[in-house]
Amino acid sequence: MQELSLNILDIAQNSVKAGATLVRVGVTVEANALTIEIADNGCGMSPEFLQRVTDPFTTTRTTRKVGLGIPLFKQSAEMTGGSFSISSEPGVGTVVRATFVLDSIDRMPLGDLADTVCSLLYEQIDFVWHYAVDGRSFDFDTREIKAELGGIPIDSVQVVAFLKSMVEENIESVNGGRII
Repeated sequence: MQELSLNILDIAQNSVKAGATLVRVGVTVEANALTIEIADNGCGMSPEFLQRVTDPFTTTRTTRKVGLGIPLFKQSAEMTGGSFSISSEPGVGTVVRATFVLDSIDRMPLGDLADTVCSLLYEQIDFVWHYAVDGRSFDFDTREIKAELGGIPIDSVQVVAFLKSMVEENIESVNGGRII
């Protein structure tokens, strides 16, 4: 994957496939670290599967025998001198956390986070996004937005276009002119 936002999308889609009804995504920049955390309340993983999940030949898919999302995310973080962790409990959910050294030449760009947010607008699944840079932050909670919409589907074309614009503006404001 060429952008970290695509890793976020892949892991969040794994959460959806795992039956999550709530997915929390945090992207935080402090000092020289970029931390991305994705947490869900999905079915979780057994301890045996969790031990193998960073192996590219471990997957729950039946259509192919390779699962590269988590292994590539881990490798991307570690190549910058950062770290990676994953914890999971059956029936509780999963937390994936990667920290990247921000100024590492090996760090991929964050990419189009607004597109990722809008790709994950589902009527039946709630997402909470937290984006923070050097103490400035923006929070986006689909539960609040759905309540304001009063029955209009969150994934309707007009709503998605409005939300994408709103997310882009808020990310730009939080970045304060900085390119992440």
